Amino acid sequence: VQLQASGGGLVQAGGSLRLSCAATGSILSIADMGWYRQASGDQRDLIATITPAGTTKYGDSVKGRFTIGRDKVENTVYLQMSGLQPEDTGVYYCNTRAIPRTTYALTNFWGQGTQVTVSS
Repeated sequence: VQLQASGGGLVQAGGSLRLSCAATGSILSIADMGWYRQASGDQRDLIATITPAGTTKYGDSVKGRFTIGRDKVENTVYLQMSGLQPEDTGVYYCNTRAIPRTTYALTNFWGQGTQVTVSS
């Protein structure tokens, strides 16, 4: 299973960005999908997750500003980010728990990360 993220970039404070992440490969099924953020030298913090049923969970710092969505047919997860602030700067990683057809085991996968920089 491969995760390909896109949509990062440089934006001014108060602006918006939309991230996308597509899961590809020989996939039997996908469970949760989500986004995590890593500021320089820090741990990866939860931004948002979404279950197959559409139940969402958000980190406290982004509640009310970010919205996660999912296309189950395309195995894609989105993150609409609004009201961006400099503290939102970091590398955003796509994450999923999926069952590959090659192993039939529920496995955690990470994308390569996409940089988001918010200038003040």
